[in-house]
Amino acid sequence: MKNDREKWARVRIIMVSCLFACGFLAVTARSFYLQVVQHDQLVKLAERQHNRTIPITPARGGIFDRTGAALAVSLEMDSLYAEPKRITDPAGMAAALAPLIQIPQHELQRKLDSEKSFAWLARQLPPETASKIKQLKLPGIGFVKENKRFYPNFEMASHVLGFTGMDPGGLEGLERRYDTTILGKTGYLLTERDALGRDVAIRNAVVQDAAPGKNLYLTLDKNIQYFTEKELAKAVEGSRAKSGMALVMDPWTGKVLAMANYPTFNPNSFRQYPSLNLRNRCVSDSFEPGSTFKVFLLSAALEEKLVRPQDGINCENGRYSFGGRIIRDDHPHGRVSVAEVLKYSSNIGSAKIGLKLGDDRLHRYLKAFGFGDKSGIDLPGEASGGLRPVSRWYGTDIATISFGQGVSATALQLVAATSAVANGGLLMKPYLVERVTDNAGLELQRFEPQTVRRVISTQTAATMTQMMEGVTQKGGTATNAAIDGFRVAGKTGTAQKVDPVSRGYSATKRTASFVGFVPAEKPLLTILVVIDEPATSPYGGVVAAPAFREIAFNTLCYLKAAGVGKACELPKSQTVQAAPATAAQSPAVTDAEEGGSIEVAGAGTPMPDFRGMSMRRVLQIMEKRQLNLQLRGSGRVIEQHPQPGQVIHGSDEIWVRLAPAA
Repeated sequence: MKNDREKWARVRIIMVSCLFACGFLAVTARSFYLQVVQHDQLVKLAERQHNRTIPITPARGGIFDRTGAALAVSLEMDSLYAEPKRITDPAGMAAALAPLIQIPQHELQRKLDSEKSFAWLARQLPPETASKIKQLKLPGIGFVKENKRFYPNFEMASHVLGFTGMDPGGLEGLERRYDTTILGKTGYLLTERDALGRDVAIRNAVVQDAAPGKNLYLTLDKNIQYFTEKELAKAVEGSRAKSGMALVMDPWTGKVLAMANYPTFNPNSFRQYPSLNLRNRCVSDSFEPGSTFKVFLLSAALEEKLVRPQDGINCENGRYSFGGRIIRDDHPHGRVSVAEVLKYSSNIGSAKIGLKLGDDRLHRYLKAFGFGDKSGIDLPGEASGGLRPVSRWYGTDIATISFGQGVSATALQLVAATSAVANGGLLMKPYLVERVTDNAGLELQRFEPQTVRRVISTQTAATMTQMMEGVTQKGGTATNAAIDGFRVAGKTGTAQKVDPVSRGYSATKRTASFVGFVPAEKPLLTILVVIDEPATSPYGGVVAAPAFREIAFNTLCYLKAAGVGKACELPKSQTVQAAPATAAQSPAVTDAEEGGSIEVAGAGTPMPDFRGMSMRRVLQIMEKRQLNLQLRGSGRVIEQHPQPGQVIHGSDEIWVRLAPAA
């Protein structure tokens, strides 16, 4: 009996010991898991419980044209915050600050009288405003550096560049397409919390500065962009049109040298413009190309050896019945050659050539030229145009598509397809970004020209070029596109617009266009001008061709193309100018900072004295004075043109040269 009790006691001791051992092992394992395995995660959690992070706007990388001229930069600005718990007189402080930061006094007082430890009062203040607030030395008020996106050329290339929000994510254009590339590293401001999780104070202000992102260097040329925008605006306003588009491309590479839309907008204040102004119509809008499509019809027919330039086509004296529909020519002709079908822009002749080619072959060539598909350009919002599959072609579709009705295309597609004729038959992929660099200027990525496919043979392209030259010669529809000393190849287009109410073709609304390349024998430029709903004339040869001529002439002079010679030596009033100033009139003021003084006196807009200033200060003055000048180099200003005090005229070229400090 006694032995049984002793035996049972030993069993119980062993059981209790095992229980304690298991508990010890569990505690040890849990401690190891918390202190070793989850150490980093728990440390971060503790920091989040004791600290609150407030993100600071990162610096976006710059965007530059192919010559290195700045198109988009980030300026360091002061943002104002408050620590309400440290403020003893919210009403008095609100009265002092409200006029400076332009916030209603009652609203500002509500922010200052809260239980929070941190509140933004104003973001990205102008330097003069920040300076005035700093002089007040108000308790509980602080500043932190943030970066503001600034477009020093204002409206120039705005649809290509796009714009950013306060976040500062890219919202449109290249800013959106390359947002992750351009966007820098976010900085942080820390506030401390007490044991109950309440914010108590700002801790050590900024603990991580915002780091700049990568830079983009474009195929765009600021000066060619200026010529294009200037002539497009003149054409739209002169014809009292609704809007317009213009594109300039290097036909051999697909590099976009200029892309313009009118009306335009200033990306520094994009919220002040209607949404229609912000859309890049060159890539997002499709329209019926009209007679410009005849270039691709005839290219296909020549490639298939169905016609020759000298072959005769009966144009039925301007009236041709086909499939229950009457096809008309604006200018009646009898029997003309295939080359003259293009020169006179005969719809009837084109329809007959389209019938020879047939549905399947015509559709195949149009697809090969890039119609009906996105080009893949590095911009958001690209449309693919409208080219129905052959199975959905009915009745007279083969005839109408042959002269550009019943099909739609984007401006970009038309330029790329025309470039394929210009360069000997190769469709090139259009692109805008040529290289990406880091903040130190080291090249990280380079984009090279890409051939999409061969569309037509070199011989067909040469024959087509000769035929397109006839369009700009005597008797053609685009004599206004001719340039003295150069051979110009091109094609006009006039297309009826679809009425959104009746869903039929409008009797009055037209799209007028001209697309071509120059010099025809060895093209440097492919240029398209599209004028939407011109009021003065519906014809592309009248309203679009002159703009093509001026863009081409100015650009050829700027590029010093062979053959320009003395043609570019015009009187001063007509001389080709590079990206002129858009300075607003300003009163006499004196402003000094960072080694330079600005002394303005007298009428007009005198040139400020930028000498010795940093690039940041120069950009601030540019924004304040609405100046559009070229920035050359980096560092501090060592040279400028014109000289300080000299009056700036609208056609003047103004620039500053910067160099690193010794």
